[in-house]
Amino acid sequence: MHVATVHWRDPRWIAPQTRFLRRHLPEHRTWAAIEGIPEPDALAFDTALELEGSHPEKLNELARRIAAEADPADLVLFVDGDAFPIAPIDASLLGGTPLAAVRRDENLGDPQPHPCFCLTTVGYWTEIGGDWRRGHTWVNGAGETVSDTGGNLLGILEARGDEWRPLLRSNRIDLHPLWFAVYGDVAYHHGAGFRDRVARVTTAEARERARAAAAGTMIPAGVPLLARAERSLRYRAAMRRYEAEVAAGAEADRALADEVYEALRVDDDFIRRLTDAPNDPEESP
Repeated sequence: MHVATVHWRDPRWIAPQTRFLRRHLPEHRTWAAIEGIPEPDALAFDTALELEGSHPEKLNELARRIAAEADPADLVLFVDGDAFPIAPIDASLLGGTPLAAVRRDENLGDPQPHPCFCLTTVGYWTEIGGDWRRGHTWVNGAGETVSDTGGNLLGILEARGDEWRPLLRSNRIDLHPLWFAVYGDVAYHHGAGFRDRVARVTTAEARERARAAAAGTMIPAGVPLLARAERSLRYRAAMRRYEAEVAAGAEADRALADEVYEALRVDDDFIRRLTDAPNDPEESP
């Protein structure tokens, strides 16, 4: 098995990720893109490369280099720097398909394979010309036409008519609608481990509230100039509230993310806090 991962300007995820990889994977070789990562920390990986470009471009290049050395039958696991397996992983995860990957239905219905955790074979990835870049589009749950990382891969799979196995969110306890996710009971993804903690699924809700507030004009439509002025004032006030709400939410999410990180950093069984059903007071002795 070959593991392709990306770490960017923050080495703190290397230790927990490699710890869980060793715990749950068979014999494997780690390949990491390490832009901005100190050399001593990069030594945790078998192959560490200073690659430039976007996150999907780095994954594509790692896959190209793996394919140049690996056997086509070898497995390749794409995994975000802030993600790792929480259960044994082998070819059985594919479930009879050529590719298994996280699908984040909870993120406004995103339909594409997500690179936070994706297993396939080197041969299949090479055969289809696998591509993690965005490009192929879809209409999301908010009615917007969007693309994101993994979009082109979805387009390739759809064009070929190839089925793949989606790994869906399986948390029993949700600390956040998107972050701190368990998928298929086999993978953990912290989310936004290397960037600002703002999620489309939460900003879309706040933005919709801002639009609704702006639309609530009180002046009759028969006075169009005043009505337009009122809508403009309402919209600007609603957008200020929206920006303040997003900023406050991001700050609260950062605090929670730090707390969860400290738990997983020292506790191999921390995942039970997300997967065990909460106690029912009526069943307590």
